[in-house]
Amino acid sequence: MEKLQSVEQFQEIIKSEAAVFLFSADWCPDCRVIEPILPRIEADFPMFTYYYVDRDQFIDLCGELEVFGIPSFLVYAGGKEVDRFVSKDRKTQEEIEAFLSRAEAKSV
Repeated sequence: MEKLQSVEQFQEIIKSEAAVFLFSADWCPDCRVIEPILPRIEADFPMFTYYYVDRDQFIDLCGELEVFGIPSFLVYAGGKEVDRFVSKDRKTQEEIEAFLSRAEAKSV
């Protein structure tokens, strides 16, 4: 998973890729819980490119996108938001996989 470097990079990615953005932070315990499963999830859903968005570094972008809880996921394809899984609640592997399955179906 590549770390987002700038808002400009975000704008370019959403125009040109089918991408999943994980909004997270180093201090977030619920974010740490899902870290070990992320490589498997990335492998199981290869149609997407995955990006880590540091909530503290991109707080203005989070506000703009209405991402007020972490960990949260946003999916973009074809230049637009396809789906979102945004809340402050801890997410299970099953919930993330179900979300990505829905997003994958909407992205085709």
